[in-house]
Amino acid sequence: MDPFESEREAMVREQLERRGLANPRVLDAIRAVPRHLFVKNSLLKHAYADRPLTIGHYQTISQPYVVALMCDRLKLEETDRVLEIGTGSGYAAAVLAQLCERVVTVERIPELAKRARETLAKVDCRNVTVHCSDGTLGRPEEAPFDAILVSAAAPAVPETYKQQLCVGGRLVIPAGRSRSSQSLYRVRKKSDSEFAVEDLGGVAFVPLIGEKGWQNG
Repeated sequence: MDPFESEREAMVREQLERRGLANPRVLDAIRAVPRHLFVKNSLLKHAYADRPLTIGHYQTISQPYVVALMCDRLKLEETDRVLEIGTGSGYAAAVLAQLCERVVTVERIPELAKRARETLAKVDCRNVTVHCSDGTLGRPEEAPFDAILVSAAAPAVPETYKQQLCVGGRLVIPAGRSRSSQSLYRVRKKSDSEFAVEDLGGVAFVPLIGEKGWQNG
């Protein structure tokens, strides 16, 4: 028995469906992932709360609605290969793993990358590979990707991600010059040189640190 099953179902019903998220694949993916395993033990009682939670190293596990929204806007297919930037605790990667064939995720903080690998193994996410490196550079050696999800805010959308999308690929990323609030953008690659950009609304993420993002924490 999963003691958090009823809380997870309530989270889907009250936080996602009531806000208009109706994609059954995304809702089922959120239902399938035991979010409480991806939070600190001291925050277990808040695991399914409608807010981000600290995971240490000045990083957070994103609000459930935001994870679901980003996954929904990626329009994922079962055969897709997805790059995630900002593994954190591994929760979003676990949700993505329910929706696509392969997830490559990048975390810059070694302790978080190690912990995410362990938790993802615990929940049997065999189609996820965790790398520890500068996520702002993406994974050019494994590109192109059908979709890219970025879980930290860049000053602007890095060209590196655009170039690592296949034609028809989708990128969802928070970006903006403010470190306290940003806009969530969806970028669709229409050709090698043409991109369609859509503003999905205001969000607040931790900064994307690295060569192509913010230069320091």
